[in-house]
Order: sequence, then structure tokens, then C-alpha cells
Amino acid sequence: MTTAAGLPAVRESLQLALLADPHGSAEVAELAEAAVEHYALTYPKHPAYLLFEEVRAARGLLTDCLVTGHVHEQVAGGLHRNVGWLSALMGNLAFHLDDHTGARAHLATATAYGTRTDDARLTAWALGAQSMVARAENRFENALAYAERAVAHAPAGLPKAQAHAWAQLTSLAGLSREQEAGTALASAARELEADPVGFATGRFGFGAAEYTLHQAESAIALGDHNRARSAAETSIASTAVATPGWAAAALVLAQAEAPTQPADAAQRALDVLARVPAARLRSTSRARLARLDEVLAGVPARGVGDLHERVRVLAPLIDNHGIAST
Repeated sequence: MTTAAGLPAVRESLQLALLADPHGSAEVAELAEAAVEHYALTYPKHPAYLLFEEVRAARGLLTDCLVTGHVHEQVAGGLHRNVGWLSALMGNLAFHLDDHTGARAHLATATAYGTRTDDARLTAWALGAQSMVARAENRFENALAYAERAVAHAPAGLPKAQAHAWAQLTSLAGLSREQEAGTALASAARELEADPVGFATGRFGFGAAEYTLHQAESAIALGDHNRARSAAETSIASTAVATPGWAAAALVLAQAEAPTQPADAAQRALDVLARVPAARLRSTSRARLARLDEVLAGVPARGVGDLHERVRVLAPLIDNHGIAST
């Protein structure tokens, strides 16, 4: 757990370490790695725009150190790798702030640094995130191409399971390739079973809630709403109420309920809006709300009109003047 003050404190510690050794050191590289871990583990606890600012500032400190050209050779690789991981975080945060072009730029940088430093896990994760962005833009063939590259680079176990489920399964489902989607899900299950540690927390980890969420959304894409309901309910059970993961799972469950239980779907979405402030409602959840509102449009069920109005007046994450929701 961390407070809002914990974010700048981590960046300040990194800055102090670089002041003590502006050419880098093993200690600086270790602190940079700790900063990446901190940001990844506390990702859901802070509004995306605040975390983006801190991650960018931390990356800037490492960049300033590297551009001097005097970094100790034995630590340069570690600093480059952490620049890659911070870029990956920035890409994911930009995506959650509905900045797809920014996300693509940051994730391409992360992929390049993963390749440069031979960090297969970073490369695979960044490619998986690029697949996610492409799916959000309905570029499913591109999404699948990124997904296949992510699977090819991902180390065995949890990282490869994540690539199969997060990137490959969801892309194949978006293309209505049901049999291949089933194969991807089975591959993810085998990788998870073979991993001695299993699920891991954090933005770069892969948890049970995320795993079942991808199953639920893929089932909706393939028209299997009963399977989607079951998977979404499992995802909800693995999350804390009012967190971003809970909001995502609840809205996917609402989408699965919409064809046969429109009143329940509308009420579930209204509950998400009542519990999650606009500043913490990620672009992905906003997109799910918009799709649900479209599906329910004109349906004479309790709560549908209220949901439509709430979605219509929902404050944007970032307004036309670059001001974030609060």
C-alpha cells in the first residue's frame, strides 16, 4: 500500500541517487528497478494521469543520465532495460487515458529497448500491449500479428500464458476464429499449470481476475453469453469492489446480461458509475459503458434511460484543454 505522497518520493529517491553518482552505478540500476516495481504494483491505486507524470519524470532522470555518454558500461544495460519498462508503463497509462497514438509510441519504444537489452519478457509484454491497443481500434488483423510476436518472444510459464490469453485469445475472438481461440486458451492453461509460481500481482504480472476477464470478453465476441457470464462472475470474485479490475469485470458481466436481462445489466453499470469516480474510470471501462449503452438503446427496461443519461454526461478523462478529471 502507498499514499499519494509515495509516488513523488520514489522519484525523489532516484534523483538523489543520481545526484550522488551522475554516471550511474549498480545501486542506481537497482533503485531504478525498484521504482519500476513500485509503479507496477501500485498502478491501480492512483489516477492514471498522476501516475503517468511520475513515471515520465523517472524515465527522464534515467534518460538524462544515459545521454551524458559517461555511464559506467557495466550498469548501462540495466538502465536501458528500466527505460524500456518505464516506457511500457507509460504506454499502458496512455492507453488507459484514451491516448492511443501516445500509447503506440511509448510501447514501440518499450519493444525496441526490450529487443536491445535481450529482455524477452519486456519485449513480449510490450507487444501484447500493442495488440491490446490495436484491438481497441478494431484492427484485429494487426492485433493478432502483435499477439503472435508476443507469444513467440514470451518466456515459458506465466509470461507466455499472459501472451496467449491477453493478446492471442482476444484477437482471435475478435476475428470470430472460435476454434483457434479455444486452442489459444488451452495453451494459456497449460503454461499456467506448468509454472511453479502461478499468478503474479502487478501491472506486468497476470492474475486470476485478468485471466477470466479475457475469457469473458472473448466469449462475448464469439456470441457465448452464458460462458461470458460465468467467467465474468469469477473475475469479479477475484477483485476488490470499486477497483479498476472490479469495474472492468462488472461491465463485462453487464454486457453478457444485456441480451436477456437488460434491467440487471443497466443497474450493474449504474452501480459501477456510483462507486468509481470519473477520474479513475479507465478508457477501457468507458468503452465498455459506451458499447453497453448502444446495445441497450431503446430497450424498455428499468434503468436503461438513467444509464444513457449518465453515460452522456460522463466527464472526459482529459478535456480539450488537457485538464484531467478530478
